[in-house]
Amino acid sequence: MSKKENVFVRSLHELKSTRCLALTALLIAINIALDLLGLTIKLPPNLRIGFGFLCNAAVGMLFGPVVGMMAGVCTDVLGYFAGNLTMGAYFPGYTLTAITAGLFWGLWLYPRKLTVWRALGAKACINLFCNIGLNTLWLTMTGGKAMGALLALRVPKNLLMLPIETVLLYFGMKLVLRLYQALPGKDGALAAKNNPL
Repeated sequence: MSKKENVFVRSLHELKSTRCLALTALLIAINIALDLLGLTIKLPPNLRIGFGFLCNAAVGMLFGPVVGMMAGVCTDVLGYFAGNLTMGAYFPGYTLTAITAGLFWGLWLYPRKLTVWRALGAKACINLFCNIGLNTLWLTMTGGKAMGALLALRVPKNLLMLPIETVLLYFGMKLVLRLYQALPGKDGALAAKNNPL
C-alpha cells in the first residue's frame, strides 16, 4: 500500500475491522435512540439542537466517508422503520441527504483529523448542502410548499445554529477520540500514537 492511499479506499478497508463494524452499529443505534427519545436542547426563538448528528460525525471521523455513507443509509432507513411509520410513505430523498452528510463527515474529519476549522467546514457543508439545499428540495416535493417560503425560514435557522453546532461537534469529537484511544487493541493504541491529544 502506498502512503498516499485514496481516502475512499482506506475507508473501504476499515470495513474489514470488527472494531469498525461494532462501533458503527453502536453509533447507529445511539443515533436512532436519540431521535426516538426526542432528546434536544430548546433555544429561543424556536430553535432545537439534537445530538444525533454527533453519532454520524463520529462514524465519519473514525472510519471515513465510505463507512459514513453506509451508516447514513442504515440510520435513515432503520430510523424510519423504528419510529416514523406514522409520518407516511418512505421517501428516498432523505436517505440521499444522509448519504451526502456521511460523505462530508468522512471527507472533513477522517482519518481522525480534528481541528476547529475542520469541524466548522464539515458542519457548514452539511448545513448548506444537506439541510438548506437537499432537505428543502425534499420538503418542497413532499409537502407542496413553495421553496422560497421554506428557504426564508431554513437559511436563518441554519446560520444561527452553525456556531453552536460547531462547538458541540468539536468538543463531542474530542471526547469520542479520547474514548476511542482508550480502547484496548492495536487500533486504539495506533490512534493514540498518531493523534495524541
